[in-house]
Amino acid sequence: MQKAHFEKLLNTLVKSFFQGLLIIGPFALTIWIIWYIVSSIDNIIPSLSEQFYPGITFLIVIGSTTLIGFLGSKFIIGRVVVDSFDYLLEHTPGIKFIYSSLKDVMTSFVGDKKKFNQPVLIKTAENPPLWRIGFLTQSDLSSVGFPEHVSVYLPHSYAVSGWVVFVLATNITILDNVTAAQAMKFAVSGGVAGFHSDDNVFKAPE
Repeated sequence: MQKAHFEKLLNTLVKSFFQGLLIIGPFALTIWIIWYIVSSIDNIIPSLSEQFYPGITFLIVIGSTTLIGFLGSKFIIGRVVVDSFDYLLEHTPGIKFIYSSLKDVMTSFVGDKKKFNQPVLIKTAENPPLWRIGFLTQSDLSSVGFPEHVSVYLPHSYAVSGWVVFVLATNITILDNVTAAQAMKFAVSGGVAGFHSDDNVFKAPE
């Protein structure tokens, strides 16, 4: 009897411990990630943070980036300066490959020309029908000999990697009722998050 009571108590304690991890874990990891980012940026100029207070370098970097973005998009002079540096880096041997690659990757996720903004489903099997979620990146592949195909990026779950595939345009379904953020959250989380909004109910393709 005492053994059964002890096992029940132990089982309760173990469940409570893991429940505590579920509650504390996301908070702790979020704080740690933010602190790691702030500390890493502060280490760029450690003397500045030590002289004033921790986080000053981080605030300067964030403020400067925001200011450059504002001036480069709202004012003609700022746009000319940004375009001049852009042209210079894109035409400098050795540097242009690195710069162009990084620029393409970053503009795919953020900015006015971001590419991952159209979620789609790819049919990967006919009977029974199986679908994979991804993002339409190129709607015309005629230049590479695939006039009836489109390119789709398929993100991996719980990772920052993914695949780019050529698929027949007839084998994709555009998800007009799902936002890009919801689709990415659904894909990266392994399907456990992203489509729970009452205002935007996911509808399976017919």
